[in-house]
Amino acid sequence: MGLPQTNPILNVDDYLAFEREEEHRHEYFDGLIYAMAGESLEHSTISANLIGILHGQLRGKPCRTLSPNMKVLSGHTMRGQTRGLFSYPDATVVCGEPTFHDERRDVLTNPALIVEVLSPGTELFDRGEKFQRYRQYLDSLQDFLLVSSLYPLVELYQRQANGFWLYSAMAELDGRLYLPSIDCQLPLIELYERIEFQPQPNPFEPAD
Repeated sequence: MGLPQTNPILNVDDYLAFEREEEHRHEYFDGLIYAMAGESLEHSTISANLIGILHGQLRGKPCRTLSPNMKVLSGHTMRGQTRGLFSYPDATVVCGEPTFHDERRDVLTNPALIVEVLSPGTELFDRGEKFQRYRQYLDSLQDFLLVSSLYPLVELYQRQANGFWLYSAMAELDGRLYLPSIDCQLPLIELYERIEFQPQPNPFEPAD
């Protein structure tokens, strides 16, 4: 998420009318719209690898993988309201019958899994306010996955029956992370295929 595209506060209806006519994507956060920044080669490659892995494993199952062009609504919106989050996750999985914000069927409201591929400019928002909105408003959400584009690292938050979120992480390229909500395995060697990492410290690697 970059700088706001507009200074005036827009309500949800104005945003959707604007966004559905625009060629480029914009996220909406409490009245402001934000132009989506361009992706690095690494970010784009990881996103494509991830969608391919999940799509292959979900064949014949009641869940489906959706592309980064599907908006997700986090919030209870009313006509003329200015509070809410409309975001474009890097990948989304919905299980069973999808539900939508309105008859246009371009804003999903019941994801089971959301994936954000982290970039330096958006990481704090993805980890912070965005995840807070996801867990507060998306009762269907079972798994939230963060994928680093700087070094091999995937972090998984799993919703528990008591309302807490269980955290786990995988930082080994030969490792496989299990996604329980959709019964899929995520091999890191396939997730990071064709990625050449630049030397930099990985906080999950043991110190020498």
